[in-house]
Amino acid sequence: MDPRQRPYRSVLYIPGSKERALEKARSLSVDAIIFDLEDAVAADEKENARETLKAALIAGGYGSRVKIVRINGLDTEWGRADALAVREMDADVVLLPKVNSASDVQALSTITGDLPIWAMMETPRGMLNAAEIAAHPLVAGFVMGTNDLAKELQTRFQPDRLPLMTSLGLCLLAAKAESLIIVDGVYNAFKDDDGLAAECDQGRAMGFDGKTLIHPAQVEIANSAFAPSDAEVDLARRQIAAFEEVEAQGLGVAVVDGKIVENLHIVTAREILAKAEAISELQAG
Repeated sequence: MDPRQRPYRSVLYIPGSKERALEKARSLSVDAIIFDLEDAVAADEKENARETLKAALIAGGYGSRVKIVRINGLDTEWGRADALAVREMDADVVLLPKVNSASDVQALSTITGDLPIWAMMETPRGMLNAAEIAAHPLVAGFVMGTNDLAKELQTRFQPDRLPLMTSLGLCLLAAKAESLIIVDGVYNAFKDDDGLAAECDQGRAMGFDGKTLIHPAQVEIANSAFAPSDAEVDLARRQIAAFEEVEAQGLGVAVVDGKIVENLHIVTAREILAKAEAISELQAG
């Protein structure tokens, strides 16, 4: 499967210290899991969490779900040991918190080798250096850490997230410029389905690939919001058919539903169909 077409609609945080949560995650319909050794684990449980997670990943059973391990920062007493342990885990990605510059990524890569790295984008310095971080050859994705970012920026919460828009936009631009995966921050009110759906729709409209989640109850809403809708799939098919018809006549522009369809629209239409097919493959598996 093309990495760019691989779905990342739902990316669920799971505490690396909780055996029951690690077991339950094997049956959840999530596209990716962030196995957390950082914020979700108390200081006196860090070492135990590392061993618990290592055993769970070695045991396997997570199927096609992308396995992402968030370590503690390398400036903490646990970070280096976490990074060394990830090399021995069956992890697809290592996630580094509070990335401020490409040098932070480089420091991690000297420990984890060629394992793909995702960067937590959650500091003002990280926002200003988003382009250089995205350009690092081992960086494959961005995760927006909107809670920490809001704290650092001293913003007030607003449903429209207007205070965070500059930061979200900078990271989106950097990620898209380098063809990275980029997933939106968490929605804290995990019982507020309408609020989550609205924020997912906003993130999808902005161009995020998916949403990080803090509770399994949020998975279905994120999966729906970040998947091509039936209407989008239908329109994509009709656009492709109409364009191929006029192209066979030596023309370069079609009209569908009263709107011009050019080659650039066909590129998007094919991406929509590929994403829908990739989702179907995951569900079938």
